[in-house]
Amino acid sequence: MNGENEQPMSVPATTESRDAHGARRAWAIIRSTYHWLLSAAYFFPVCSFLVLLGIFVDPRKNDGAQRWLCRVTMKAAGVKLNVKRSPGFDPARTCFFLVNHVNLFDPFVLYATVPQFFRGLELESHFRIPVYGWMMKRFGNVPVPDNNRPSDLKRMWRLTRAALDSGVSLAVFPEGQRTLDGRVGAFKDGVFRMALQFGTPIIPVSVVGAFQFNKKTSWLLRPGAITVYLHDVIETKDLGKEDVPALRDRIHGIISGPIEEGLENSAKRGS
Repeated sequence: MNGENEQPMSVPATTESRDAHGARRAWAIIRSTYHWLLSAAYFFPVCSFLVLLGIFVDPRKNDGAQRWLCRVTMKAAGVKLNVKRSPGFDPARTCFFLVNHVNLFDPFVLYATVPQFFRGLELESHFRIPVYGWMMKRFGNVPVPDNNRPSDLKRMWRLTRAALDSGVSLAVFPEGQRTLDGRVGAFKDGVFRMALQFGTPIIPVSVVGAFQFNKKTSWLLRPGAITVYLHDVIETKDLGKEDVPALRDRIHGIISGPIEEGLENSAKRGS
């Protein structure tokens, strides 16, 4: 001992930062696991009951139960759902609902918030998944072919027209894939060509907050609010095929507006 006062060694800031990051990561894993288990514990038994019920009862007649399933599933996953309707939104119109695609929860969010019986266009490969595929077919979803064979495309158009003629609106993700950065990707032309040919109106839908809740590249859930914007009805009956690019870009802009604002606000909050 030399009698000098010994100073305690300071912990490097980088070590503290790593510890804090590790703690946040551990909490995110625990929280996500809890919400996944809670939502699954509710969804699978109730969904199985609705599948069995669908053998005997037209899905339209238990639409309320299906909505309740989606609402409670999202609540169990940690989501508070909000809905904002534009003055020109008409819940009574049979239409195409065009929606930005974020994650696997999108169908639950839509069915919990759109005040109308509707079904969706879904990849044909999904119809080959045991139980789920049968359920989607029974519920009236329209298969989108995995290839571009003319016969398969004609079948899709025929089924789409039949659904619309029977008064069933259809939800479509015009990007054709989930976003990787939260922004709305480029739209494919197919649904716009169908809308113009059938004279079916389009209702753009913006889902804001879903990317912050769950990303395609991660299984982690970040509980929070998701807001669904139901925009004005856009008529198509007086438009021709030459109007497809302008219509596509117009709707892309409408859907993107609230989402870009939401991403900007999220970045300001540092989340």
